[in-house]
Amino acid sequence: MPVTLLGASEIRALAAELDVTPTKKLGQNFVVDANTVRKIVHVAQVVASDRVVEVGPGLGSLTLAILETDARVTAVEIDHRLAERLPATALAHGVPAEALTVVDADALRITELPGDPNVLVANLPYNVSVPVLLHFLEHFPRIERGVVMVQAEVGERLAAPPGSKVYGAPSVKAAWYGPWRLAGTVSRQVFWPVPGVDSVLVGFRRDPEPRGTEEERVRTFQIVDAAFQQRRKMLRQALSSVLGGSAATASEIMIAAGVDPTARGEQLTIEQFVAIARAAG
Repeated sequence: MPVTLLGASEIRALAAELDVTPTKKLGQNFVVDANTVRKIVHVAQVVASDRVVEVGPGLGSLTLAILETDARVTAVEIDHRLAERLPATALAHGVPAEALTVVDADALRITELPGDPNVLVANLPYNVSVPVLLHFLEHFPRIERGVVMVQAEVGERLAAPPGSKVYGAPSVKAAWYGPWRLAGTVSRQVFWPVPGVDSVLVGFRRDPEPRGTEEERVRTFQIVDAAFQQRRKMLRQALSSVLGGSAATASEIMIAAGVDPTARGEQLTIEQFVAIARAAG
């Protein structure tokens, strides 16, 4: 029995049955277009052997499109009503019971996942998209690639190169794990309710080897935060609070790392931030 997808009328009927009104608090905008969810799965190159984790499955539109490939899915849902209903929806649409595992939890708090997923595919709630991505990449090193739908502004920031106007702390922290790319745009009209912002698909692939130790990651991220909290200042000033307490000491450490102390945060690559963290010891 092939897996079938949800239509717009069925999504609205499910929401009415569960007394679910999409809320801004949880960043809920349900996708009601089958072509869009299939496009996300296609861009993510999901195949039957994949073990996919989906964050915020909602009523199951994207979940069913992933399951249509015969991949296994672990879906993490914070809304108890949606988490409880999803297995029944999947079963009614031709999904074998063993193919879907639903975790009723806050994605920002979980540190263990059943199914040992290797791919992340999600329509991420706009208000927590960057924290969720960084949390999953930190805690689930087996995730090797993924595609997520996020607010356009967030997606552009994640994929931004050094020197770009939108390059910032999220860009650098995401780059710690590997390269990111913009992978497509999504019309506002495929959502219910229609959001007031544009959406994009962003893809990533984890580097084969870790960029550094956990201790180096934490130290690098502290330096990144300091650099972009005062992004108009030269780095010798912006980083003085985390590099010895003075601009002179910060300059010495940066010179040892091969980085110009008069540069600004948006000019530096992830490799240069890591070099500063290592020089700081």
